[in-house]
Amino acid sequence: MSKDKKEAKKYKASAAAKAELRKKEDLPFFSTRLIKLLVTILFSIISIIYVLPVFIVFMNSFKLNTFVKTDTFKWPSGNMFAKFANYTKGMTFGNYPFYKSVLFSILITVISTFLILLFTSMAAWYIARVDNLICKIVYYLFIFSMVVPFQMVMFTLAKTADTLKLNTPWTIPIVYLGFGAGLASFMFTGFIRSIPLEIEEAAAMDGCGPIRTFFQVVLPMLKPTMISVGILEIMWIWNDYLLPYLSLNRTEYMTIPIHIQYLQGSYGAVNLGAIMALITLSILPVIIFYLICQKYIIKGVAAGAVKG
Repeated sequence: MSKDKKEAKKYKASAAAKAELRKKEDLPFFSTRLIKLLVTILFSIISIIYVLPVFIVFMNSFKLNTFVKTDTFKWPSGNMFAKFANYTKGMTFGNYPFYKSVLFSILITVISTFLILLFTSMAAWYIARVDNLICKIVYYLFIFSMVVPFQMVMFTLAKTADTLKLNTPWTIPIVYLGFGAGLASFMFTGFIRSIPLEIEEAAAMDGCGPIRTFFQVVLPMLKPTMISVGILEIMWIWNDYLLPYLSLNRTEYMTIPIHIQYLQGSYGAVNLGAIMALITLSILPVIIFYLICQKYIIKGVAAGAVKG
């Protein structure tokens, strides 16, 4: 066989091998794209299912009360369109003004979130750095509190809150501190364990005491987790119904969820249009707040999961 024929045969074999390899490479690539497309479609459908109830509530907030019951899934138009009458009636209904409920919800949410962020971050720093038997027990108690359903302790808790005079908007944040400490301490502890100890040792060599080290060195580094924990706690406390309902004196103090629940007239008559309007007003700030800050939740959770 001549040299040229050998070269030609070798070239054909090489080209065939490359073509076969290209086919094998193209198949996983195509499969990956197909899987991503199917996953995207699946989660898009799930997202629509989750958003649909919120959209229905918003849509019904512009309908007259009668049509909310009979034409729940129809777009508000013609005779059923109530404009902003439901919002006006919802905010002025009854003897308890809606603005007071908004103020109490804001007060409880802000104070509770502040206490949770401050005290749990300090506790997590101590647990992560001391790491003795007592700290481990306390840490696992924090984790255990995350899996205890509120329904198991709600009646005992309500009795305790009444006994200790924790049944006002200014004192109920202490109760929220106890319930919110589990998740917050877990996330803070995981993040602090990923911080090099040498940074705090350098601060101590420069003359910083424990309190100054925490507030000037550790706390600024906790910003990602602090933001994510704050967002989660705000969403929970703002929407919470059971704890304020069981603890607060409802004749004097109402949060937004309690106010909506009591939005009914005599003989059990309920204005569903006004209720839908107030539900929309209550969830809209939380949705906007979450959409703005959702990237910090992902960063904070990922940062807290480095070590733990």
